[in-house]
Amino acid sequence: MSPLRRTKKAEAAEVEAKTAPAPRFNAERLMTLLLAPIVSEKATQLADKHNQVIFRVRPDATKGEIKAAVELMWKDKKVEVDSVQIVNVRGKQKRFGVYTGRRRSWKKAYVCLKKGQEITFAQEA
Repeated sequence: MSPLRRTKKAEAAEVEAKTAPAPRFNAERLMTLLLAPIVSEKATQLADKHNQVIFRVRPDATKGEIKAAVELMWKDKKVEVDSVQIVNVRGKQKRFGVYTGRRRSWKKAYVCLKKGQEITFAQEA
């Protein structure tokens, strides 16, 4: 048997590796993207009316990464994301006596879930 000839098993493994979808995003990075959920009156109304959840996310996060991160974090509940909107929130100007400063800017993500999907943040006692 020549060294250039491959076995059927090796060929099958190679074909399977080519057809298997490669992971699009790094799972470790996805776990660090969502910093905190934003729980407020407005967020609660959006959750009820438009089936949206609001998160504070890392400043370098993209829409695709946020979608993948939400689906990864709640994969046991089979949560599917419909769309993601992102808002860059500018930091406020603040004064302390004579000194002026600025709070840090941050990024907010509105995650719209598909019909019938739900994410709850309240712990059950």
